[in-house]
Amino acid sequence: MTTRRGRGDGGLHWDESRKRWIATITTGYDARGKRITRKASGKTKTEAKLKLKEILHDHEDGLTVAPGGYTVADAVRDWLQFGLSGRDEQTVTTLTSLANNHVLPALGARQLRELSADDVDKWLERESKGLGTRSLEAVKSILKRAVTRAQARDKVKRNVVLLCETPKGTPGRPSKALTLEQAEEVLAADDGTAMHSYIVVSLLTGARTEEMRGLRWDHVVAFDEQRQAWIPVPEAGWNHQKFAIYVWRSVRAGGDTKTKKSRRSLALPKRATDALRALWDACPPGGRGSGLVFSAADGTELDKDIVRRAFRRVLARTSLDAREWAPARDAPQLRVPPRRRQRPDREDLPLGRPRRHDDHRDGLPVPDPPRDPGWGHGDGRDLPRR
Repeated sequence: MTTRRGRGDGGLHWDESRKRWIATITTGYDARGKRITRKASGKTKTEAKLKLKEILHDHEDGLTVAPGGYTVADAVRDWLQFGLSGRDEQTVTTLTSLANNHVLPALGARQLRELSADDVDKWLERESKGLGTRSLEAVKSILKRAVTRAQARDKVKRNVVLLCETPKGTPGRPSKALTLEQAEEVLAADDGTAMHSYIVVSLLTGARTEEMRGLRWDHVVAFDEQRQAWIPVPEAGWNHQKFAIYVWRSVRAGGDTKTKKSRRSLALPKRATDALRALWDACPPGGRGSGLVFSAADGTELDKDIVRRAFRRVLARTSLDAREWAPARDAPQLRVPPRRRQRPDREDLPLGRPRRHDDHRDGLPVPDPPRDPGWGHGDGRDLPRR
């Protein structure tokens, strides 16, 4: 006579339709009072018993581990749906694309409990043949964060992704910068629009495109000799000798700059000052309601597509190829290579400067004295320092 198993030890039975032994155990009850059961199957009774013991062991350890059907794809989709709340829409789109194109096709069908460090290492090695190092780190981070979320919800015992190193990917696109001659040609290509002022200030300060698109008139300042203070140009006017911009915000989510150290103050050379003044004079007082230095026709912030199309129109007046310098996937960031810093005699080309973040008091940035880049306004010794 078959001996009955003890209470709480689960059960074994033969499933004629599946031709397999089925192990079943009740691990608790949900909020509605319904039983929470875990099942496992095996071709032999011994195999099913071993799986039942594993479920019992996990239950005794306090782990309500997910059933065997829970896959890597389930974990990744759960993280994409619930783990990215509050993120920028573009961030969610990018992470979803990386997950759908690189994580799910290779590992999605793998049961999460059976995912091993070897599986992750082999996957990263294959992906390294077509992805750069930064992209590899991004797809690995997606998998790591998805497994971490599943681990916090007792879907898996440990996160094997933490045990794996990121291999070196394929070489990325070389960093591009205008030569001295190209920069002079672009600066001279005045098309009579606000984009020319945008280009002049970008080239001569090195500000990022998202920082330029978020620049406000009250962050364009002039040094008032009488008051010995930096005053926004809407209040101070343009009859001054020294001007600067406060790069304190951008069009990123939350309005902050890329990093804390990116929040900085930059002195303006004469050519950039003239470009901004011309833009100020061309804009009627009623058209400055948004407060943005560079804005769309309706007064809203520029997006990267508007900048790219406008930049292409300017490049059409030069010998540069617009498709090379204004690619479809991003907006151009204009700069001159650092080696040009040894040419201080060229008045209006950027010499570069160290970036230093501003102090914070009561949550508001306190400006550094604008740093004179060394051209257009003397040697900078008369600028106040900390």
